[in-house]
Amino acid sequence: MAVGTLQKIKQDIINRFSGEVMFTAEIECAADELPSMIKLGLAVRAAIKARANLAGANLAGANLADANLAGAYLARANLADAYLADANLARANLARANLAGAYLAGAYLARANLAGADLA
Repeated sequence: MAVGTLQKIKQDIINRFSGEVMFTAEIECAADELPSMIKLGLAVRAAIKARANLAGANLAGANLADANLAGAYLARANLADAYLADANLARANLARANLAGAYLAGAYLARANLAGADLA
């Protein structure tokens, strides 16, 4: 298979505390994409579309640029170093989430719950 050829794969979203699989998404991407960036970002988009509860999920480093995460339940999620440029996080529950090092330029955070979130 040629490098960069799209294929359907399964990508898990893992709980940052227990290590258990929270959601498995079937995504289409190049097999050589970096899991913590592209693959994880696609899996999160699928999980949000399926209205999955991602509280406590390990989403560190995920590429979520332009993602519609409005109303998502991401309390205590690890979003450290995630790329959230221009993401819609309106009404998202990010209470006690780890957003350290996350790139939030242009992110829409109206009425998002950021109580206790680590924004350092």
